[in-house]
Amino acid sequence: MVGAEAPARHPLIVTAAVMVPAIMYALDTTIANVALPHMQGSLSATHDQIAWVLTSYIVASAIMTAPTAWLAARFGRRNYFAIAVAGFTITSGLCGAAQDLGQIVLFRILQGVFGASLIPLSQSVLLDTYPPEKHGSAMALWGIGVMIGPILGPTLGGYLTELYGWRYVFYINVPIGVLSVAVIMLVIPDNAEHRRFRFDLLGFALLSLAVGSFQLMLDRGQGEDWFQSLEIKLEALVAATALAMFIVHSLTARQPFVSLALFRDHNFVLGVTLMFLVGLLLYSLLALLPPFLQQLKDYPVMAVGEVIAPRGVGTMLAMLIVGRLLNRFDLRIFIISGLLVAAYATWDMTTFTLDVSLRRLLVNGFIQGFGLGLLFVPLTTVTFSTLQAALRPEGTGIYALLRNLGSSIGISMVVAVLTHQTDAGVIELSWRANFDAEQVAEALAAGGATVDRLQAVSLIHAELVRQAGMIAYLDDFTLLFWLTLLPIPLVLLIRRRRFDAT
Repeated sequence: MVGAEAPARHPLIVTAAVMVPAIMYALDTTIANVALPHMQGSLSATHDQIAWVLTSYIVASAIMTAPTAWLAARFGRRNYFAIAVAGFTITSGLCGAAQDLGQIVLFRILQGVFGASLIPLSQSVLLDTYPPEKHGSAMALWGIGVMIGPILGPTLGGYLTELYGWRYVFYINVPIGVLSVAVIMLVIPDNAEHRRFRFDLLGFALLSLAVGSFQLMLDRGQGEDWFQSLEIKLEALVAATALAMFIVHSLTARQPFVSLALFRDHNFVLGVTLMFLVGLLLYSLLALLPPFLQQLKDYPVMAVGEVIAPRGVGTMLAMLIVGRLLNRFDLRIFIISGLLVAAYATWDMTTFTLDVSLRRLLVNGFIQGFGLGLLFVPLTTVTFSTLQAALRPEGTGIYALLRNLGSSIGISMVVAVLTHQTDAGVIELSWRANFDAEQVAEALAAGGATVDRLQAVSLIHAELVRQAGMIAYLDDFTLLFWLTLLPIPLVLLIRRRRFDAT
């Protein structure tokens, strides 16, 4: 924590004041997913370009999460919290008003910059608001709130896009944000003192350069033919060089940007590594499902949100169950069980066809959400339970950094696979298929349709793209299935001890 706080006289009001901005930030990681196809057409972007709307926000958040503790100490936690919410609110309005791809990506970056601190600050305020014996309950409530945001995002985004247009998935933040700033300034006590300590600007700059260059390489790689492009080679070189320099600097600096003491805690190191791997699949599926349902299944945008909703129900149910049983069992059991349940649901997705039923989609989403819900709270508990209290503010920043970095890499990865495999599939199917446009036109005419040769060619191509797209989605689902199993051996390395949930 960044400083001693005066006791809060209205803990429930304080809880609401910090939870609303945190949920608003978490909501914005996924609320735009359902609207992406509409935004793509409105902003004249390709499929891989429109994914920048998601990844730019997550990467900016990842980079700016780490200096949260320093900024809060420098300006005062209440003041910085209010500044962050105000900036997030303003940039949300700018996102809604964006007129082209460049503008919305820029505004999403700024939105991520301001929103990055909302999660760790809300967690820190809650820990100071409640006595130690109620920390478990407070963190359970906080965890449910933070997780419900990205889960409800696609559903809310679907309704707003259908009823008002995609711009309102951003405009909705404006009135909520204005009210939140006022409440924060009224009910959250400020730090007893604003402390100043040295900020490792060089370390922060090197880490930001490494993360930013790497993400830029991932986002632009597919469109630039990867390492056949000089740009991609340069971005990879910059990322690798900056990362190497950051590691050397951290090992030699007197006060490095990331404290080396964090990495002496065995469970913390395993926890953030596992969170990075979980992050690879956390938002990847939520980025894949809306275009799959809209473009291949022809679901209206509002229905897409409703199809994804059972995932959130499963997650909520699992988190409630885990919250009651957390102190009775080895936490590794919950984490492994969650990964196995999520892996089963992802494997089931590898057998989807274009005719997959609505019931199967709903059941699959519920099971997958339940699996993810089983592991979030135990994984967070494992990560921080053995970490020194003085290191926890910095540790929460690194934890969020790796979660966001994993999520952005995962989204870029599945979008790149989808784009490449779709293009390759169209070529392969076109080569293998032996369609005669005249015969297709005659067959359709026999069925009562009036179709000329040009229209028949267009219909053939559309069907080839549809079939190739389905194959590409199955390739992505298969990749995510193996990624879900990947963390399990690491879970076994966690040092066993009794963890108390209360």
